[in-house]
Parts: sequence; structure tokens; C-alpha cells
Amino acid sequence: MVKISKEAALLYHEQGRPGKIEVIPTKPHRTQTDLSLAYSPGVAFPCLEIQQNPNDVYKYTDKGNLVAVISNGTAVLGLGDIGAMSGKPVMEGKGLLFKIYGGIDVFDIEVDEKDPEKFCETVERIAPSFGGINLEDIKAPECFYIEERLKKTLDIPVMHDDQHGTAIISAAGLKNALEVNGKDISKVKIVVNGAGAAAISCTKLYMSLGAKKDNILMLDSKGVITSDREKLNEQKRFFATDRRDVHTLEEAVKGADVFVGLSKGNVLSKDMVRSMADQPIVFALANPDPEITYEEAMDSRPDVLMSTGRSDYPNQINNVIGFPYIFRGALDVHAKAINEEMKLAAVKAIADLAKQPVPDVVNDVYHVNNLTFGPKYFIPKPVDPRLITEVSAAVAKAAIDSGVARNTITDWDAYKKHLREMLGQETKLTQKLYDTARNHPQRVVFAEGIHPTMLKAAVQAKAEGICYPIILGNDERIKKLAKELELNLNGIEIVNLRSDIYAERRERYAHILAEKRSRQGYTIDEANDKMFEGNYFGMMMVETGEADAFITGLYTKYSNTIKVAKEVIGIRPEYKHFGTMHILNSKRGTYYIADTLINRHPDKEVLIDIAKLSAMTVKFFNDEPKIAMTSYSNFGTDEKGSPVQVHEAVKEMQAQYPDLAIDGEMQVNFAMNKTLRDSKYPFSRLKGKDVNTLIFPNLSSANGSYKLLQALDPDTEIIGPIQMGLNKAIHFTDFECSVRDIVNITAVAVIDAYVEKVKDKINK
Repeated sequence: MVKISKEAALLYHEQGRPGKIEVIPTKPHRTQTDLSLAYSPGVAFPCLEIQQNPNDVYKYTDKGNLVAVISNGTAVLGLGDIGAMSGKPVMEGKGLLFKIYGGIDVFDIEVDEKDPEKFCETVERIAPSFGGINLEDIKAPECFYIEERLKKTLDIPVMHDDQHGTAIISAAGLKNALEVNGKDISKVKIVVNGAGAAAISCTKLYMSLGAKKDNILMLDSKGVITSDREKLNEQKRFFATDRRDVHTLEEAVKGADVFVGLSKGNVLSKDMVRSMADQPIVFALANPDPEITYEEAMDSRPDVLMSTGRSDYPNQINNVIGFPYIFRGALDVHAKAINEEMKLAAVKAIADLAKQPVPDVVNDVYHVNNLTFGPKYFIPKPVDPRLITEVSAAVAKAAIDSGVARNTITDWDAYKKHLREMLGQETKLTQKLYDTARNHPQRVVFAEGIHPTMLKAAVQAKAEGICYPIILGNDERIKKLAKELELNLNGIEIVNLRSDIYAERRERYAHILAEKRSRQGYTIDEANDKMFEGNYFGMMMVETGEADAFITGLYTKYSNTIKVAKEVIGIRPEYKHFGTMHILNSKRGTYYIADTLINRHPDKEVLIDIAKLSAMTVKFFNDEPKIAMTSYSNFGTDEKGSPVQVHEAVKEMQAQYPDLAIDGEMQVNFAMNKTLRDSKYPFSRLKGKDVNTLIFPNLSSANGSYKLLQALDPDTEIIGPIQMGLNKAIHFTDFECSVRDIVNITAVAVIDAYVEKVKDKINK
């Protein structure tokens, strides 16, 4: 774990705009009409509709996506009673987590009131603004009364996350840990060190899973809570034991199967862990210092199943695994409460998720290759993108089934798709690509099969159902790598092109290539040598129809790949050049950028081909091309250099294609700002149109522009490079590509190959 200094933390909160959150408008607000719709007089109409039908508040306002994070600052993290205002940074941080993980808007509200009655009255009066209430950092036992009262008086979800968030995540972890060591929850002996809000809630939830009260010992600062002790509050009295033979933690843990620490650091010794039952489960959840360190617990005995609240050790119990998704599911069905059924549904969904194959993005974040269900991984990682779909859907369904939902979901696949799109995990474009590819899977050759990213992508593409992979490379090395990465190669063809069994095919390919390139000086011997190279061999598979598409580029330079593609595949006869495009899926929309890879200093003729190819490619993605050919000048204001080439290319394109929305040369700001462009240049063929395709005057500007946008907004999804103009479906990647990037390109390649097959059938 990176050590956080006081100076760094203060600077983080102070620099730029103070704090961590802001309010952002979700509707247009630039014109007078926009403002009149947003406020007076237009706002009166939704007000009157809500007056007639109160549930319409979910239809016309943000109530259904708005949670209040409310605290009085009496139990802030490990800092104690520091006051409402002092706790505000924590509440802002909670709001940030709600937003980035669940897409939920938050107002943090710090209430300067310690009296439970008055605190509840304050929350009850402001509750109509919100779709849910997240109580935070309120000390026990007051927090129990506050939550119970608000659950009774309010008709929206109320949850004290310090209690139930920890309970839900730790219950999921306990459920799976017991499965790993083969123990029955109804028979295990559990020691809970701590008797605060989290400990009480955790233990009650364990009982809901089947733990027996008689098998549970709970300790507070005075030791084991026994029934003969005086002045016990209601919550502690419920867990008081009649046993008189145990008083200390050392005595309690002897022979215990499970230790759950929700207290303070360094109270569980190595000897205490050694005294526990076989394969003990230790949840040391005090933060930042656990009851026993991970190293000490593992050193005490090798069979311990260990979990902490820290991110730098396996099996982190982290509330962020739960609360954003629990509230997401509750909000989406306009739930009146978060009940036990919903909490148990979250427990099961989280536990089940840990047993599924781990997405590559999770492995990459934690710099591992083989997270699989077992002692080192029985709780999903907080970055797992599937949490929002699995947990939210489970909670929403439980709310519907238990009768607390105002809104019903029937199409769960559509709901999960909506959640992925909302957080930017999946866009409508990528979903459409995958759906289309699944309907027409093709044989795709993946070069560089010994590269872990390429191998993972091939396996994932098969799992997605979008292609039939063929992997090039040494079969023994590929199988060894797959075993290390725990990848399933069943149904995937491996071609070791250097093997003697492919000698006949290499020779056949060589003769075809030599004959095709004979006028360029190719000899059969030279062609034979080329067939030992993955790019030549793989592209020849596509050229001969023995495969449908080819993916390459993680190892080889673009210049080499481009050279091979020209020699083996060739450029479509209607063009003299080919190029590449990147698609940017941003919050503002989808944009097509060309040429990002191939043509360094295009002249007029090259720019014309790029424009034609771009228009064709945008149509390929079922979009209408609205093309701006960019430069550093506008419409002939500079009569020298590259602007002239762009100007002439536009002139010829407009003459050849009178119905195509294309214009330029123009500066990028004019291309992107319709109002500015239309007022300054009303003659433009793009008048009234939102540009979606940008063609740059050279490779540097195109490549730099898309990479700049990618760097400035990590949430913008990049698909590409997509080749335009080759005779066959040959597509490139680069060394920076992730597994998801390659799978996206594979979907494009599959569709590309399928479209070409359809064209061939029509032409025949």
C-alpha cells in the first residue's frame, strides 16, 4: 500500500477546485429557450404533474438517482467524534464512490445534531428530495435507533453503511471462505471481536446465513459479553453468552473456526491463531491496522484463510463492493426500503461472482494473471466491472419479489446492458458490433499467439461467440502460456507454421505469392522464406480463403505490417491508397478520425481516397458521414502548404459526390462548433449538421489528436485502428492495445469479412 502523507492528502483536497465533487447540469442550458424550459416558466409544468401524481417525481426529477449521504460526525472513520463539519471530506468521498462505481448522484449533508430524535426529524424533513438515504459515521448505539426509526417513517431506502455494508461484504466472504475449507456455517464456532454497529450487523447477517447463536462469542473492550454483566444495551444483550468459562479473547478463540475483528489493531496474536481449529478463517478488519497483520497470520500457520480491510492483501473486505450497487438496484425499482431479502440477495450475488472467471481488466489492475476462486481469492475485487450488473440486478429483483418496489423490471438483459452503458463499460456501438459478429462468426487468425494479450483476446473472442479463432505460434509455448494464464484452449486451432506438417501449405502459399508479385521481382525462394513469418503466412490464409480475417500488430512495426498487407492482400481496385480510422465513443457522441496510421504526408489524391474510404467506413457502421476536412486555416485563408491540398481535395469530393455532407478546409473548433461555423460560414455544405467525421491533413495531426483526446478523457472508448481499403479483412493493433481493444477489433474484422462474403455472392 502506498504510504499517504499528510501533505499529499491536504494538497489533493485543496488544489484546483476545493473538495472532490460538483453538480453538473444534465440538460441544455446555453440559450434563452433552454433556460426558460429549465426554470421559469417551463418548470411549472412538471411541478403540476407531480402535484397530480407524486410518483411522477421520479419521471421529471433526479430523485430516482439521488442519494443523501448524511452524518452527524460522531464516529468518523477511526477518528471518532470529530463533529459534523470535520466529517465533510469523508462524506464527499463517499459521494465520489457512489458516482464512479454506481453512477449515482449524491448530496452530502452534515447535520450538527447529536440528539437522535432531532437528528431523525431533520432527515425526515429533507427526505422528499432523495431517492435514498445513506447514513454514515454515526456512533453506536444511537445509529441503531436512528436507522430503525427512519426505516419506519420514510418510504425510500435507508441504510447505515457502516453496519450493513461491512456486514454484506464480510458475509459474502465468510460464505465463500467456508466453502473453500469445506465447513458448515451452522456448525462453526465464531468469535466476533467488537460490539459496535458493524459487529452487531455483521453477526446478525451471519445468522441469517445459518450461523447458530449458541456458536457465537462476541467481545467488547471489557472482554467476552456474558449474560451476567450489568448495563448491557439491547444489541449487546442479544449476543450475551451464558458461558462462564471464557472471558478473554485468548480464551474465546481457542478451538474457534472463525475470527472476525471489528475492533482495533494488534489484539490477535500468532499464538491465538495457532490455537484455533484446523483451516481457521481470520477476518482482521480493523483499519488501517488490522487485529493481526497478514504476514503474522500466515506465518503462524499456513492453513489460515485470511481477509483484511486493506487493498494490498488478498480478500479485501471493502464496502465499495456493496453500497453503490445495492443503492443502484434499489433506486432503479424506486424501492421503498432496503430489506433483509435485498441484503441477502447482495450477499449471494457477491459470493457467486468470486467463483466466475475473472475479467482481464481486474488481473491487469492487480498485476496478476490467474485470480481464481480459492484461499487467495474468495471475494471479488472492488474494480470488477461485473459488480454493477450482478449485484444491482440481484438487489432490484429481490426488491420486486419482496414487494417493496414501485417500478418493475422485466427484461433483465436489457437492464444489465443499460447499467454497462451508463458506466461506460459498454456502448451501443460496441454492443451492436458484438451482436452482429455473433450472428455471423468467422474464422479469424491471431498472429503472435505467444503474446499474453493476443492469446487472452483470442480466447475471450471465442468466449464472446464472435469468431472461430486460429492462433499462430509455437504450439508447445502457447499451451504452456495458456496453462500459466489458466486459459481454456478447447475448440481453438493452433497453427505452428514452422512445423513440418505445414510444409506443403507453406510451399503452396509461396507459389501463389511469387506468381502474384513476379512483376515486382519476387522469386519462389524469397516467397518460401517469407512463409516462415507470421504476417505473411497468416495473410496468405486469408488470401486463399482458408481463413476469413487476420489480426496482427502487437510485436511487429506498422511499417512492416503495412508492407506485407500491400504485397499479399493488396488495395481494393477502386482505390490507389488505403488508410486507417479510429472511432472515439465519448459522452458527446461517436466520432470517426482518419487517417491515424498509414499516410504520413498525404497529397490531394491520397486525401481524396481517405475521404472516400472514411465515408464508406462510417456507413459500414450504420452512421451518416458528416465530414470535416481539417487544417489550420478556414476555406482558403492560407494559399500555401497543406491547406491547399485539403482545399483542392474538398473541391473534388464535392464535385464527385454532390449529396455527401463534406466541407473544409476548416479549423477543428469550427468543425466541432455548429453555431460558430454556421454563423461565420453559412455557405458550408455542413450547415446545420453536427460533424462526426474528421479527416486530418497529415498523420501527425490525426494520430496526435485521437491520442490527446484519449489521454484527456480516459472514459472515452477508442476502437481502432480500423483498416480502410484493403481487399480482405486484415486489421492491425499496437503494443498498447488491451485485451478488450483487440476483441473490439476482432468484432470489426468479423463483420468486415462477412460483408465482403455477402458482396461476393451478390456479384456472382
